[in-house]
Amino acid sequence: MGEGDYQVQSVIRIKGLSLRTIIGFNEWERRKKQDVVIDLEMRFDAGPAMASDDVAETLDYKSLKRRVIDFVEDSRFHLLESLAGGILAEVMKDAAVLFARVEVDKPHALRFCDSVSVVVEAAR
Repeated sequence: MGEGDYQVQSVIRIKGLSLRTIIGFNEWERRKKQDVVIDLEMRFDAGPAMASDDVAETLDYKSLKRRVIDFVEDSRFHLLESLAGGILAEVMKDAAVLFARVEVDKPHALRFCDSVSVVVEAAR
């Protein structure tokens, strides 16, 4: 890189994606979809998009959100860790993603708590 050349990393966050899925290992949890709340963070090189102002140069977060929705709503995991890992794998399919962080909350999973969550991360 020459003088003034640099890579611009950008962060896109999708917060509070509320979905329903089969999650848990108790018999009653396997019969009825439950609420999960998902937060996604993705880092990518935003330099080309900033320079061109062209949507084709940026991360298509609308398409990514749709893929996550389809994946979660069709899933049937026992563990939050497995669900979070599957979402992470879906996000990392996009080669432009340099880093991703996925947090999955299961509201009211434990008494006296708002929720239980699992966080997973990956980087290239």
